[in-house]
Amino acid sequence: MNFRTQITIPKTNHPIDYNSKVISIGSCFAATISTKLEYFKFQQYGNPFGILFQPNAIENLLTRAVENRLFTEDDLVFENELWHCLEVHSELSNSDQGDMLINLNGILTFLCGQLQSATHLVITFGTAWTYRFLETQKRVANCHKIPQTKFSKEILSVEEIVTSLQNIHSLLKRFNADLNFIYSISPVRHLKDGFVENQQSKAHLIAALHQFISHLNVVEQKKVHYFPAYEIMMDDLRDYRFYTEDMLHPNETAIQYIWGIFMETHISYHAFPIMNELDSIQKGLAHRPFNPTTQQHQLFVQKLHERIEQLQAKHPFLGLF
Repeated sequence: MNFRTQITIPKTNHPIDYNSKVISIGSCFAATISTKLEYFKFQQYGNPFGILFQPNAIENLLTRAVENRLFTEDDLVFENELWHCLEVHSELSNSDQGDMLINLNGILTFLCGQLQSATHLVITFGTAWTYRFLETQKRVANCHKIPQTKFSKEILSVEEIVTSLQNIHSLLKRFNADLNFIYSISPVRHLKDGFVENQQSKAHLIAALHQFISHLNVVEQKKVHYFPAYEIMMDDLRDYRFYTEDMLHPNETAIQYIWGIFMETHISYHAFPIMNELDSIQKGLAHRPFNPTTQQHQLFVQKLHERIEQLQAKHPFLGLF
């Protein structure tokens, strides 16, 4: 008897290998992919402006980066003893306005260069719900715990999301014709919006993404791929044992399972031997002995460093430890 409904996912035409340059941007799942790629020492750059949830926010920052439109004092607000930028995550907030602008513009300039040379862009959307800052009437990426009375809440329509996707695609295609796109919907449940509202939000995102992809021409479709992270969580795993204690985020078992499918469908099999060796080395480095002064452990450490040196010599493109 079969108790699972596994999802069949076609392999991409443009898999990631160790020559690839990958940028991940968006929600928690984009951060997860970035962390996994970093673990296996791929050339990657993840969520430079922190976690972003909704399409309009991602479009705004990608456009700003491509145009190299620097942040100014007008883009900052002061609240709770900190300067914030409503276009980025709270982790970039700062008590010093000048330092914050230097940091934001340094990230922006670096992202511009990375986008120009990237081979793959992973974009993960978390929600279609957005907040509009009443003072400027602009949609924001993050409210930074500023009083909710200063914002109005609204949901992006399918048409608005499709427009954002079209803008992102046409902008980056002109900027970097070799770029491949991997889109996904975050499997994280945004229940603060409400159970019904969360499903409505995901439905808008899914409908918009598939509408956008289906209207691309045949050549463009080969460079755009939809990875069903949300569907794997909802229809394959579909059990609370695959969530963390908050019942919102996938737990480590679910993350490993979804990553395994991503690896099989989006990473070149030529990279697997290197990844296996790196995984073994990483586990060796993470090992904590009961007594690190023993001869046996010293021999283990010596052999581990020899393996690292051998792997680096064999594959000079790896930036190992």
